[in-house]
Amino acid sequence: MSYEVVVDEFSRSAGCVVLCCDWRDLMGQLPNGYMDLTVTSPPYNLGKSYDVSRDIDDFEKEQRAIIPCIIEATKPGGNICWQIGYHVKNGILTPLDYIVHSIFSEYPDVKLRNRIVWTFNSGTHGTRRLSGRHEIVLWYSKGDDYYFEVDHIRVPQKYPGKKHHKGKKRGQFSGNPLGKNPGDVWSIPNVKAGSTEKTVHPCQFPIGLAQGLVMALSPSDGLVFDPYLGSGSTGVAAVLEKRRFVGTEIDFDYHRLAVERLNAAIEGNIRYRRYGTPLLKPSGSVAKRPPHFRSPEEMFTNDPSTTS
Repeated sequence: MSYEVVVDEFSRSAGCVVLCCDWRDLMGQLPNGYMDLTVTSPPYNLGKSYDVSRDIDDFEKEQRAIIPCIIEATKPGGNICWQIGYHVKNGILTPLDYIVHSIFSEYPDVKLRNRIVWTFNSGTHGTRRLSGRHEIVLWYSKGDDYYFEVDHIRVPQKYPGKKHHKGKKRGQFSGNPLGKNPGDVWSIPNVKAGSTEKTVHPCQFPIGLAQGLVMALSPSDGLVFDPYLGSGSTGVAAVLEKRRFVGTEIDFDYHRLAVERLNAAIEGNIRYRRYGTPLLKPSGSVAKRPPHFRSPEEMFTNDPSTTS
């Protein structure tokens, strides 16, 4: 597929359309049943520069406005993925996926297929609660005959040489030779300072997360949409996987950033961590345990002050 990033107007024939506007300005131009897949992460109303409010009620109002529009624009058999975390105020957490799902559940043609837990090992360190190390992707299908291709996102078997030990298949390898279903817990590093993907956007999610969703939940000639484009990760994933893409971003600077990253992806110059990349064990001096740190054997003693 030949790509050119169109930024001035919506075009059905373009491979990649990225508009600097509110999603509302585009939705009226989209035909019903137009999109194969939506992958997005709306603002959490946490006081970021792009948030218009810190009120969780305003978050719900926004979701009630956009979700029915997305459902209407999605093809029968198409998919919708809402990546979401937590609203935090005065140390109190509200899981935003509860709010989002309560809205989606009002539309009987849309079915929740998985609640994918995205885990990562870095982030803000909690002092009066456990440090948050996961967010959620809610995957919905429009109807029961929906697109899903697990073979595109299989991961290596942990024990590929394992065999059946009884029954008719005794002695045969028990694993799928194409790889293992990745399950509903995905360990993908988040984008922090020092990450190869890091940009000025404060809350970008990794390309690899969107890439796995694009590969499994949209056909090779499909159209992917992101109404809250941010730094452009969903669009980059769509381009890398040869899908068409439409996105909107209301902030001019982030829109420009997304266009730059999409052009880099088209030219083959984007730096990113691909879906399925194994998590590496740390090595070197930073992986060496200082003498005053507890050893793994001492971690679970009843005395937290124990040191080696």
